[in-house]
Amino acid sequence: MRILVVEDEPGISNFLKQGLEEESYAVDVADNGKDGLELALSGTYDLLLLDWMLPGMSGIELTRVFRKEQPTTPIIFLTAKDTVDETVFGLQAGANDYIKKPFHFEELLERIRVQLRKSPAPESILELGDIQINPAAHQVWKNGKEISLTQKEFALLEYLVRNKNRVCRRTRIIEHVWDIHFEYNTGVIDVYINSLRKKLNLNKEEDYIQTIRGVGYMAKEP
Repeated sequence: MRILVVEDEPGISNFLKQGLEEESYAVDVADNGKDGLELALSGTYDLLLLDWMLPGMSGIELTRVFRKEQPTTPIIFLTAKDTVDETVFGLQAGANDYIKKPFHFEELLERIRVQLRKSPAPESILELGDIQINPAAHQVWKNGKEISLTQKEFALLEYLVRNKNRVCRRTRIIEHVWDIHFEYNTGVIDVYINSLRKKLNLNKEEDYIQTIRGVGYMAKEP
């Protein structure tokens, strides 16, 4: 499960990142609303933890924009605001839950678990042209023939297809597929892309995985 934390207080964001990673969640962090929105829209997250008051763009504004693209991803507000009117305002903006600062980490964990249990099941089959992916069963077919992929090859293909028709930057791919959040030689991505193209037997007429020079890759219907 991948969680995005948007919080401008370093002490709180570092505490949340460490605590959630110890609970086996993958965590990305942004310290302002604009970067948070960019991450939220460019990544595949299971849940968002948002501070209400953020520089650049408030948590309320972020939620409203994000909800137009992702209507079902759970959002929990972290905030010192606690009046009834403010709570209702936050929920009407699109939040699923609301926890007042300061909070107990165990309570936050349980609220996260509740929201993730409520989340709708992901689509059973992802498609890209004549390629089909079953995330639950970890299976891939092309023209009805099953293709054997390694764990990382599968994760890379799934990430690209879930973000179909969007440019996936190399840094975001390395973060989401390899869970690496520091400067790293992203050349490993090229190796896996070449392997995917060979195993899927992709020719120029069906270039489902397009190279965006100097930026990254994009899964696109030919």
